[in-house]
Amino acid sequence: MNLSHLSVIVTGGARGIGRATVDRFARQGAKVAIGDLDLALAHQVAEQHDDKVAAARLDVTDAESWTAFLAEVGHLGPWDVLVNNAGIMPLGSVLKEPESVARTIMDVNVHGVINGTKAVAPGMVDRGRGHIVNVASAVGRIAVPHGATYSASKFAVVGFSEAIRQELAPEGIEVTVVLPTVVQTELAAGVPAARGIKPVTAEDVAEVIERAVRKPKAEMWVPRWTQGLSKPTLALPRFVQDAMSRATKAGDVLDSADPAARAAYEERARRAAETSDLSE
Repeated sequence: MNLSHLSVIVTGGARGIGRATVDRFARQGAKVAIGDLDLALAHQVAEQHDDKVAAARLDVTDAESWTAFLAEVGHLGPWDVLVNNAGIMPLGSVLKEPESVARTIMDVNVHGVINGTKAVAPGMVDRGRGHIVNVASAVGRIAVPHGATYSASKFAVVGFSEAIRQELAPEGIEVTVVLPTVVQTELAAGVPAARGIKPVTAEDVAEVIERAVRKPKAEMWVPRWTQGLSKPTLALPRFVQDAMSRATKAGDVLDSADPAARAAYEERARRAAETSDLSE
């Protein structure tokens, strides 16, 4: 596939996985629209490329913001690929989690994906083609403590992706859900990887997103080999799963996060929740 013919939307495109995805598609000559709340940073990313890359403010939780965003970047469309990447991950005990934080996690991580799909997919249906890539997480298949609401939000993204894949397939639209393990970005600052699993980079995830667009699959893990490990594990009795979790220390991953390393991100994320200025 010649990616230079594609028009791509990347939400949360100013940082981390989103930025790496923008850079990757732009290098292939694709037209890319960056949607992000941090408009200044999004413009900085766009300025690294030619006029085939543009940025506009986008609050993924707001349907009206999607309408305004699509109008502003419409000169780059019509849209072939939508990468629903925007996400937020405050960590901690669910019993100590403020209601505002829980709502923000669900609004950004779940409603952001739903809103993006409803805003962009109708145009794909009209043209009889398109591809939606939803960035979830490994904890959207295998839950871990001290990130319960985040894990719930990613389980929801996986379920939503599986449902719309069946719903939109007759319309010529592909749907892929991408499930990274711990990624070396600000969102996962201070979070250790499970035993035996090395952290991946934002560029690793962007490469998988590109691969999904080139050769569509329903579900893609980063790194790829972890999918082969996770699926059989889920079929085992619960006591065996718990024993494997203890052996790999997977259940301790989020609880073992370094508070000092996460301080800046946690402060920004929680402040965003309190002010409704949602972080991506």
